Amino acid sequence: MKTTNNVQKGKKGEDIAVEYLEKSGYKILDRNWHYSKNAEIDIIAENNGILVFIEVKTRTSLNFGHPFEAITKSKIDKIHTAILAYMKQCLKKYKAYRFDGIAIIGFNNPVIEHIKNLGQY
Repeated sequence: MKTTNNVQKGKKGEDIAVEYLEKSGYKILDRNWHYSKNAEIDIIAENNGILVFIEVKTRTSLNFGHPFEAITKSKIDKIHTAILAYMKQCLKKYKAYRFDGIAIIGFNNPVIEHIKNLGQY
């Protein structure tokens, strides 16, 4: 289970990711969308007619590995389940759907890495 400190770091990382996405022209549609206890989508956004599902991982440093290392196959499977559930109930149709990952490293002048197309639907 996440400690309160880790939850706060994760929220701050997601806030940084949202600011980055908005500056990059993304429209944020939802945050922390829960399908089940174990399946959550951090950010759901629209960009150029594409519905984008985004997993955000945050680290204060690289001492414990790169944030993207925490996006495991098991995590991707859970997110995939949530994406399918979201798309099933989504009333608006999009030309495409995409799954992205964003890594946030540090909080003062954070390094932001954005990998697009971890999966397309």
